[in-house]
Amino acid sequence: MRSFLLDSCTLLWASYAPELLSPRAQGIVANTDNFFTVSHATIWELSIKVARGKLTLPKNFFNEIENAGYSLLPTALKHFDTLRKLPLLHRDPFDRLLIAQSIAEEIPLITCDPEITRYDVETVW
Repeated sequence: MRSFLLDSCTLLWASYAPELLSPRAQGIVANTDNFFTVSHATIWELSIKVARGKLTLPKNFFNEIENAGYSLLPTALKHFDTLRKLPLLHRDPFDRLLIAQSIAEEIPLITCDPEITRYDVETVW
C-alpha cells in the first residue's frame, strides 16, 4: 500500500474522466491498495474556481470526497515551514502549497503540471 497526494486536475479527472489521466496515473488510481489524500488547499482552489464561474462541479462534490475514500490533508505549520524554503520557480500559491505538503509529508504528488517537476519533489504522471 502506498499513499499519494492528488492535485486538483488529478482529483477531478479521477472522479469524472479517468481516461484523461496518464496510463501510469490511471493504474495508480485504479489500484485499491493505494491510499489517496486531497489537500485542503485543493478544496480551497476548486472552491475559488467555482465561485468565479471558471468551474462547475456537482452539487455535493465536496461532501463526496471523503465518501469516495479520499483522506483530507489540512495545512500544518510544517507545511508552511517547507513552503517558505521553496525557490520561486512556480508562482501558483496552491501548487506551491501542494509541493510543500508533498515534501513535508513524504507523499508523492500525482500531477500533470510540468512546472511542479522543477522542484525536488516526488511526482507521478
